[in-house]
Amino acid sequence: MSGLRVTPQIEIAEEEMEERFVLASGPGGQNVNKVATAVQLRFDAARSPSLPGEVLARLVKLAGRRMTQDGVLVLVAQRFRSQERNRADARERLAELIRLAAIAPKRRVPTRPTGASKRRRLQAKAIRGTVKQQRQRPGED
Repeated sequence: MSGLRVTPQIEIAEEEMEERFVLASGPGGQNVNKVATAVQLRFDAARSPSLPGEVLARLVKLAGRRMTQDGVLVLVAQRFRSQERNRADARERLAELIRLAAIAPKRRVPTRPTGASKRRRLQAKAIRGTVKQQRQRPGED
């Protein structure tokens, strides 16, 4: 396996990912206390030559608490009862997170309200003001 292909432009080398197998909580029967099936995938995003700067910045935001102070992304996969399936799940989740970070947000083009919409808004305000005025107690004239 040469690495993890995320997008046509981004591929993460095998050496950049570190996998540790730990005891999983949850289902697994008697196996759960004996076999380390959960996978802890660590990816040093801050020092990765595979990630462009803007993708890294978006990844830090997306990762939230899964990113350490040092810029290491930590994903724990323990959904499945087998080590191999958890390993594949962790890698797929990493790839999906980086795919989302690779999408550049669309720049918002500021628009101005049309003349007709301004007139409608002012007309609605005038009607509302009239309704509120009619609810008041009559003055002492």
